[in-house]
Amino acid sequence: MAMRVKRRTIRAWSSEDVRSLRGFAKARMSGRQIATKLKRTPGAVSQKAFALGVRFRSIRKKKS
Repeated sequence: MAMRVKRRTIRAWSSEDVRSLRGFAKARMSGRQIATKLKRTPGAVSQKAFALGVRFRSIRKKKS
């Protein structure tokens, strides 16, 4: 028997999703954490954030 392949579904961003994305970013959450909360891929979240002009928490270390 052949294994079933999981089909990718594309979900449109609702206004509630966008509002949540902005709120999570303002709360200084990382992109990966936001993706988990919104049940979307990290790539989808980062693409939407870029389109909206939203920035996530920076992971860069401070200079010593």
